[in-house]
This record gives sequence, C-alpha cells and structure tokens, in this order.
Amino acid sequence: MRKKVLFIGGSVNQTSMMHALSRYFQEYDCFFTPYYIGNFRDGLMKKYFDFSILGGKYKQHTLEYLASNNLKIDAMGSSGDYDFVVTCQDLIIQKNIKNKRIFLVQEGMTDPQRLGYFCVKRLGFPRWIAGTSATGLSNAYDLFFVASKGYADLFIKNGVRPEKIMVTGIPNFDDVKRFLKNDFPYKNFVLALTSNLRECMEYENRREFILKAVSIAAGRTLIFKLHPSENMHRAVREIKRHAPHAFVYYTGNTNHLIANCDVLITRYSSTVFIGEALGKEIHADIPLAEVRQLAPIQNGGDSARRIAVCIKNHLEKLFPEYRRYHSSQRGETFNHAPRRVISARGRAFAKAPCGLAIREEP
Repeated sequence: MRKKVLFIGGSVNQTSMMHALSRYFQEYDCFFTPYYIGNFRDGLMKKYFDFSILGGKYKQHTLEYLASNNLKIDAMGSSGDYDFVVTCQDLIIQKNIKNKRIFLVQEGMTDPQRLGYFCVKRLGFPRWIAGTSATGLSNAYDLFFVASKGYADLFIKNGVRPEKIMVTGIPNFDDVKRFLKNDFPYKNFVLALTSNLRECMEYENRREFILKAVSIAAGRTLIFKLHPSENMHRAVREIKRHAPHAFVYYTGNTNHLIANCDVLITRYSSTVFIGEALGKEIHADIPLAEVRQLAPIQNGGDSARRIAVCIKNHLEKLFPEYRRYHSSQRGETFNHAPRRVISARGRAFAKAPCGLAIREEP
C-alpha cells in the first residue's frame, strides 16, 4: 500500500512551494489542503478575516491553483491516516496532525518583532498573535527547512532548537534569475509594491507611500502593483489622486515586474529578496544590510530536492521500513524530477544523514 503525505498550503506562494516539494514524492499519494484551524473558528475566519490565509482571496486563489494543477485536495486533511505532514507555517498546529511527523518549510520573509511577538514569548499568548515572527516556535516538527544561514541564526536567537534547523534554501526564492525570461512589456521603470497592512488592521500612511514613489521615480515610468488581498478600488482611487500618470496593475506575475524594473519600492515584504538577488535599487522598511544577511540561498532551483532528500533520510533513520520503501521507488521519484548535474559535494549531501544543527547544504 502506498504511503500518504499531506501538504498544507496557504497563500499561492506557500501552496506552490508545497507543490514543488510534492514532485519529489512521486512514490507517495500526495494530498493538499488550504491552511486551516480545524474547528468552528475556520468559519469565523472565512467570514470576518478575509485578509488571512484562512479565507477570502487567499483561500480562493489557493483552491484555484490546486484545481488548475490537478492536485488532489483533502480539505483540512479530513481523511486522516497520513504518514507525515509538510507545512509552511506552525503558528497553528492543527489537532488532527499533532500525532504525525511534521516537517516545516520557511515560507519567506518573517514579520518584524512587534508587541505580539513579545506577548507570545513572555506571556505565553497564542503564536498566531505574533504573525510570522513566531515561526518555528511550536517545536512540534521534526525538521525546519530555512532559507539561509542568516535566517538560521535568527530563528535560533528566537528560541528554535538548533538541531532541528536545516539550511537548504526554499522553493520560489532559490532561482530568481529565471524571472528575467518574461513577456512583461515594460522595462527600466520604478516599481512600487503596495501592502495589505490596512486590511490586517495595522496603520499605513498610503498617501506618504505614493508620494515617496513619485519622488523616487523623478519623472521615470512609475508602476504600482497592488497587493492581492487589499481593497483594490480604494487603492486605485488613492494612486490616481496622488500619482495620476502612474500605471496600476492588480493582477500578473509580481516577480516578472521586479525582474524588469530598475528600482523596487516596498514596505516589509519577501519581494525584497527577489530584488536584492537581481541587483535592483531597493527602497524598503527593512535595512538593506539585513536583507543581504537573510537573503535566501540561490541554488538554481534545487531547494525542493534538497528538502525532499532530507525528509526521506530522516524517515529512513527513524523507521527502517522507509529505507525499503524509498529504495524500491527511488528511480521513479527522481526520474520525474528536473534533470540536473550533481557535483561530488551534492552526491555527498544526498547520502548524508539529516538533523545536524544548521548544516548549510552545498
């Protein structure tokens, strides 16, 4: 009987990362679910908190992504009986996976440490109050796969156990040069990426942000790309009032816009990692020195394979039957994976046991 694995998504970014990982588990029956709590609060979140990955546009876009890629959906992992679970977030550890082996993959940039983070650390508040700044603090997972050595150091400082951290890079952020091949019609422009802070009930001076972008553009072509979960009509109205000559996009591939721009303006967003890796001029709320320290490893898109190998090695170390299971299916798994020349160091990595503290893979 084939073993089963549940991939828990969230935003399209998180879900597509899970999809990338699933390609290296062809010997398993892979199922996917949007992010969930697993009790009556899911209905409340869907109705009243459209800005979160538990509902609204995030959940709608996730379901559309899963359907368009013909991925098997098991909402809330309701069928159970999974051999292990892979997720992009541990702010909530759902009740029906607490007795499973869990593997955590960093989703992107983590939130700054505000009041909510210290309420979680000092007062024991629920982790979700702190947002993604509390990523990794559940300690409910076997291994935590992170973007870079800089992030490993940050998570350890926050209290994550070092022996659980694996520095592998993360899908979607490990091969940004591929975004240079695109069909977006404009080049050499100033790109301003808006946020959904107001939808998340946080303060933002949008007028100030727009005027800052106009000042930086200084007559150059200025393009605004709206955050997918913000109030589109309000945002367009504000931009047209303060930057009437700017272009406004609310759909399309944001990474392609970043690849074609000369200047990137944003708030606190994972998009700065794309801009930094592509050598763009960046204006953001996070210091550029910190961006460079935390920037994800660029490994030509190999992070998903590295993570999959680590998971399989870990399972084989704990349970001998997994070694037999993977060995009988290994050709199938990697024949379906992208073809790639692996160096001698890469082969050594593939054979190495997992679980060593903050090991940075070749």
